[in-house]
Amino acid sequence: MPLIDETARGVYIIAATPFTDAGALDLASADRLIESYLAAGVDGVTILGVFGEAPKLSNEESLTFAKRVLARIDGRVPVVVGVSAPGMDVMRDFTKTVMDLGAAGAMVAPLTGLKTDDQIYGYYAQVTAALGSTPIVLQDYPQTTQVTMAPSLINRLFHDFPSLKILKHEETPGLKKITLVRADEAAGNRRRVSILVGNGAMHLPLELHRGVDGANTGFAFAEMLVDVVRLFHAGEKERAEDLYDIYLPLVRYENQPGLGLAIRKEVLRRRGLIGSAKVRSPGPSLDKHDHAELDHLLARLDRAKRERGF
Repeated sequence: MPLIDETARGVYIIAATPFTDAGALDLASADRLIESYLAAGVDGVTILGVFGEAPKLSNEESLTFAKRVLARIDGRVPVVVGVSAPGMDVMRDFTKTVMDLGAAGAMVAPLTGLKTDDQIYGYYAQVTAALGSTPIVLQDYPQTTQVTMAPSLINRLFHDFPSLKILKHEETPGLKKITLVRADEAAGNRRRVSILVGNGAMHLPLELHRGVDGANTGFAFAEMLVDVVRLFHAGEKERAEDLYDIYLPLVRYENQPGLGLAIRKEVLRRRGLIGSAKVRSPGPSLDKHDHAELDHLLARLDRAKRERGF
């Protein structure tokens, strides 16, 4: 499988990590979920991200899950593995292992606690040195990391470190940042890089209009993300937005802080793609009111798709 590079485009789905009701890894559900992503037409898969509950996995579990997914996909699409870790040696060793297993790249978020541009720059200088030629997705997610990267710093990082290939943009509000990053490229200051966006696709159509290449996020209906991005890039922008609008109530509901992953996993369970909606502790679970709201939203979604010809 070729490695990721600056031409990455489309939907790189953030895969959930399925667990049994007892909280153990559910690898059979992982197989089923991965096949559903591929059937939906995703262009790539990212595992062990924030919504993959990576911080709740042991090192052994992370490796077990990565091995299973990489073997299941078997080169059909690129697989990016989240490798962020407090220690550089741990990050380097895990990255080497998953790259040897067939991963197409690594995703690295800044270390929590970095405050200044120089600190962040110095951190990625160490990361790129440690990971060598491994292509890297730079994850910009200040809502979780508490690290804010200005557009000028983003541009500097991509200018100075060739192994950084993709910006996973998740700052919100962040539309202006997209414009400023693209403007630096248009001015000829550095190479063009891929920008894939997260935040549960909350702002996806607007981000596409600002010039991003696709999505690197999760949603319970991966096929919606794929179809919206492909329609947009094919020039059918109004139809792409019409389709997105049908799903928007569920997108919004799934983006509730703290509860979103439990909602996404419950929808995946209802669709038969995973066996349990278990979110590892500490994590939320849905009550009867949440389930009733989800019943309502899914019924409206089915009706809206029929009425609008999707």
